[in-house]
Amino acid sequence: MKSPRSIIDDIIRAEGDRYTNDPSDSGGPTRWGITQATLSRYRGRAVTPNEVAALTRDEAAQIYERMYWIDPGLHLLGEHSMLIAAEVMDTGVNCPMRAAVTMLQRQLNVHNDRGRHYADLVVDGRCGAKTAEALQAFLARRGTLGEQVLFVALNGMQVAYYTELAERREKDERWLWGWLRVRVADQVREGIGHG
Repeated sequence: MKSPRSIIDDIIRAEGDRYTNDPSDSGGPTRWGITQATLSRYRGRAVTPNEVAALTRDEAAQIYERMYWIDPGLHLLGEHSMLIAAEVMDTGVNCPMRAAVTMLQRQLNVHNDRGRHYADLVVDGRCGAKTAEALQAFLARRGTLGEQVLFVALNGMQVAYYTELAERREKDERWLWGWLRVRVADQVREGIGHG
């Protein structure tokens, strides 16, 4: 069973220890997967590219825990499924977190048999008690197989998101292969193998 710390370790390992500032990368200066904008929000002030380059692994882990686990409410999902919580978190690191939570809410809504199993969620990209309760109700009905099916469905939505992004912003075609390999293919292999 994964823990929040092991999920964060997996994300940091996937992102790598390299400092990058590639003009074709919309994220700008980045280290450990933490962009200059994210580090600025975390520290509550504008930071320089040099500060991003000097970011430690420990602080990156703290940022992931606060900004990608606690603040968006993913810990509430983790009470019911660490596999799904980890998938939403990983997606939210590379896409906007609201997009990642929206994917989950949409999937939960279309799996509730027109509200017979649990109430439809407002698809607002915010992970709160109602989203966690819907996940709990889904898993109570569908079990381990349902958890795996939901995991794969979320990865499919992530593929669609990246594809649409690369179609809209041609410069992102450069990154599509890596996104699909690291964020989707590797996740599906590991998630289904260890779910």
